[in-house]
Amino acid sequence: MLEPVLRRLEDLSWRATAVLDRVKLRRTLPATVANGRTRISSYVEMRDQTRIALDLYRPTRDGVLLEVGLPVVWIFDRYHRADVERGRLRTRLDKEYWLEALIRHGYVVAVADVRGSGASFGLRRELVTEQDRWDAYDITEWLAAQPWSNGRVGMVGKSFMGMTQFLAASAAPPHLAAICPERTLFDLYAFAHPGGVFRHDYARAWGAHLTELDRVTPAAPVDDDASGAERARAVEEHAENVDVEALFAALAFRDSVDHSGAMPYVDQSPSRHRAEVAASGIPVYQIAGWLDLWPRDALLWHRNLPNPRRLVIGPWAHTHDSGWKLFPDRLRWFDHWLKGVENGVMREPAIRYFTVGARRGTEWRSSNEWPLSAQRSTPFYFAAKSDGGLVLTAPIAADGGDEYRVDYSTTSGAGSRWANGYGRELRYPDMSGNDRKALTYTTPPLTEDLELTGHPVVSVWLTSTAGDADVFVYLEEVRRSGHSSYVTEGVLRASHRAEREPEHDNIGLPYHQSCERAVAHLSPTEPSLLRFDLHPVSRVFRRGRRLRVAITGADVDNASTPVLHPPPVLTIHRSVRHPSHISLPVILSTVAPAGHGDARV
Repeated sequence: MLEPVLRRLEDLSWRATAVLDRVKLRRTLPATVANGRTRISSYVEMRDQTRIALDLYRPTRDGVLLEVGLPVVWIFDRYHRADVERGRLRTRLDKEYWLEALIRHGYVVAVADVRGSGASFGLRRELVTEQDRWDAYDITEWLAAQPWSNGRVGMVGKSFMGMTQFLAASAAPPHLAAICPERTLFDLYAFAHPGGVFRHDYARAWGAHLTELDRVTPAAPVDDDASGAERARAVEEHAENVDVEALFAALAFRDSVDHSGAMPYVDQSPSRHRAEVAASGIPVYQIAGWLDLWPRDALLWHRNLPNPRRLVIGPWAHTHDSGWKLFPDRLRWFDHWLKGVENGVMREPAIRYFTVGARRGTEWRSSNEWPLSAQRSTPFYFAAKSDGGLVLTAPIAADGGDEYRVDYSTTSGAGSRWANGYGRELRYPDMSGNDRKALTYTTPPLTEDLELTGHPVVSVWLTSTAGDADVFVYLEEVRRSGHSSYVTEGVLRASHRAEREPEHDNIGLPYHQSCERAVAHLSPTEPSLLRFDLHPVSRVFRRGRRLRVAITGADVDNASTPVLHPPPVLTIHRSVRHPSHISLPVILSTVAPAGHGDARV
């Protein structure tokens, strides 16, 4: 009964802190050069004559436009650059209110509807199109060529708008001076089918939202289309846009081929362009969240790029508001690369990250490397319940295992990181209820604080009465009261367990082929090894609490698992030959806090 009240109090505290942060930031930021702005919108013609709708926000001082050469920061938007709601214009600046502060610091801000969306013309037959790259190139160069521009252009944006920044960088427009992608993806297949398991709930909700935006919700018209006639013509072209849910559902493997003969997960994945982004040399400042959909992706981008780059990973999910908290970092980044200000941003450590549960004032840490040099991958073995369940000693018995009949009602809840990705409030339940339906392994109470920072990797030796199984693994923190908190998770469809070396640097993590030709069914007698990583974490587990690994065969609210009758029985083996375990990224020494502390974030 007390837990919901405590969570509500924590939420109210967080919101109050955010308001205070804005006040403090306004007092500590450099002096502004503008005290107002104007908005104009127009169509900009691309190289193939397709017209893209663009909003332009220019700073003013006492009602007078600043005509001096100004840097430009722009967003390539999939979710409407502006809407008309109940007769009122609602722009991207209303959604990303820190952009107003950027304008007041002497930046022009622009927001464009991507081709085939909003008031822009065109059609989207693919989730990500090759044309998006060249549209981003053309818009960047158009902005740089305007008489009020200083010729230096940057980009910002979260999620899809982060992906369009990497696409823009891969095209290497001469005047794109820096990008700031936030909470965005690297691998398209791992997004749609992590471990080979379809995230149907996300695909359904996100796909429905895109369809509504493209066909129902009217985007704002541009200034020279006051009647909305041009916008109406553009929307007609959007009627045949790709159905994202249907696309993902029909393509189950990494090498699946669509109606056109293309392989979308290969051809359209942002990771395909990593070499071109690297060759561009364009500086990259990434923002990620431990509870977002893509913290691993942010680290993969960072690892695979030699560009000047910075990465901050906070305790955020996809829709948590980090706008004002991170505005000083964004401002310093763009001041350096777009205004030429020598502010020391490139002399700071490359990675700044938040450690959940750390002592107050030490939560923010810095590093120039990933994985951390202080990290040791430490195996915690699955053991018999009487031995504590999750132990540091490897099994010595010749045989041993635990049977688990799949319960298809198991779930990590309707407020998961996946549901938050399309707008639901992040709200994981007490996982102990789900744990009672799962197979669990739990440590004794910790005798001292334990810090994990890095990528947990699980190795499960499995047999099954069925030829396949979806194996969900959760890492949880158990309090003295028995309340079990979600920490992170991973999943693998057993038939997708075949591994190979990827073309990119995968930080030493397992990489699964997930190709149709590599499918391998389970044996009912001979154990098969399933090795996969959980989403990365940075967390201190306090003394007296316990770590728990929970294994299920379904996550009904978030993933699509075929239901078999009768439910199969899985056997998790834990013997000297088949030592199922989870390797945890234990930090052996204290990591020094970041020099800037909380004041910077």
